[in-house]
Amino acid sequence: MSIRPALAADLPAILAIYNAVIATSTAVYTETPATLADRQAWFAARTEQDYPVLVADEGGEAVGYASFGDFRAWPGYRHTVEHSVHIRADRQGGGLGKELVSALFPYAAKLDKHVMIAGIDAANEASLRMHERLGFSQAGRFNEVGRKFDRWLDLVFLQRFL
Repeated sequence: MSIRPALAADLPAILAIYNAVIATSTAVYTETPATLADRQAWFAARTEQDYPVLVADEGGEAVGYASFGDFRAWPGYRHTVEHSVHIRADRQGGGLGKELVSALFPYAAKLDKHVMIAGIDAANEASLRMHERLGFSQAGRFNEVGRKFDRWLDLVFLQRFL
């Protein structure tokens, strides 16, 4: 397994991972599957901003990915990014998420970012623990701000100084 920059050829695998996350979890607060065109636009936007999209590659196949983008659009937030990381279900729990998020830190530092934010569903204890092990600390909790699978969801924000 290796961590490498994503290629356009990885987008179908990234799309499959993302849509599985949408269908089966509260890691993303949407119920509408993405299209390949959506992921292509997302990838192009990241590339234009020099923001990384990294994949965990096993035998030439992306089994997980991570990226970051602007936390907020206003100029005062230009040194803060929010990341996302998603792992294919059959590869979760093996440390790939930790490796992918860790690999984002040098990219953020090179771009003069100061803080990385993670927005995590409060029920996702594994992700919360992983982020804490990576040096993130809880910065806030918003109760019942999301809704999916016919229930209210709480969102926890964590931050890590770079």
